[in-house]
Amino acid sequence: MTIDRRAAASLFAAGVLASLTRAMAQQAYPSSTVTIELPLAPGTGGDAMVRLYADALQNVFGKPFIVKNAPGAALMIAAIDVSKAAPDGLTLAMTVSSTLTINPTMYKVMPYDASKDFAPISLYVKSPFALVVGENSPIKTAKDFIRMAREQPGKLNFASLGIGTMQHLSMELVMDRFGVKLNHVPYRATPEQMTDIAAGNVQIGFVEAAAPQGLIRDGKLRPLAVSSGQRFTIYPDVPTMAEAFDAPGLEAVSWHVLMAPAATPKAIIQRLHDAMQTITSTPDFKAKASNLGLLPIESPDLEGIASFVKSEQTRWSALLIKIGLAGTQ
Repeated sequence: MTIDRRAAASLFAAGVLASLTRAMAQQAYPSSTVTIELPLAPGTGGDAMVRLYADALQNVFGKPFIVKNAPGAALMIAAIDVSKAAPDGLTLAMTVSSTLTINPTMYKVMPYDASKDFAPISLYVKSPFALVVGENSPIKTAKDFIRMAREQPGKLNFASLGIGTMQHLSMELVMDRFGVKLNHVPYRATPEQMTDIAAGNVQIGFVEAAAPQGLIRDGKLRPLAVSSGQRFTIYPDVPTMAEAFDAPGLEAVSWHVLMAPAATPKAIIQRLHDAMQTITSTPDFKAKASNLGLLPIESPDLEGIASFVKSEQTRWSALLIKIGLAGTQ
């Protein structure tokens, strides 16, 4: 086969020029303001964390990193926007686990492909829950809870923030693991949920870990376990679910991940990942995360994040299918 030398030279030159252009663009990153969009409202713990590292990233890269709140639409707006953004690293999104692991199975039609449309940058915190009962509850331990649920099938109620939320699915995970059945009572807000558990109107429930601190301190709520795989700073004497239920590996948490559009150059993703590793490993970041009810973690490398997200998608999708929630929204 004969190759035209001039054509080959032209193709080579074009390839070199394209490579140089990409390299120059990556070295100059960011060329302008970077927007980090998130699906949470201002004033939430997740919002505070994003603002903390946005300021730090601005110091690292020398360009503004601004935060845009986009709550609503089942926590999907930020993911939708970043999936459609130019892959130049100027539009990023923080998203929570349900956006990538729950919604793709629950919703008949999805506005993005959770497996293909995003490039993960940093997986930096988990958001655990506290399993709580009221002060007058006869349930003193997690094993008491399972025993009573078995003795009174279908008689105990649990509170959550609605169908498909992580609080709801955390209890579904427990029910599936131990073969028990409880009645689901959904609430619109955490304070209402906690008030009814404290009053004994519902027997038990998972609540955001930091939320019940005051009620626990006052003796109105009793924590049986935290849902993370390790003990939580603000409740050092409360066992993990794995410990409390004697069930190794049992964990049910939300988590936060910073992402970019899938086609963003790897060099930009790696620079952002490295900067986030430095920022989120500082004692100040870890302390503030813990005080907000979040569990700071050391992010895996880029391949490790992708692998973790895929495993979470598989795990929660299987549960949703099993309990009949797939395609219900």
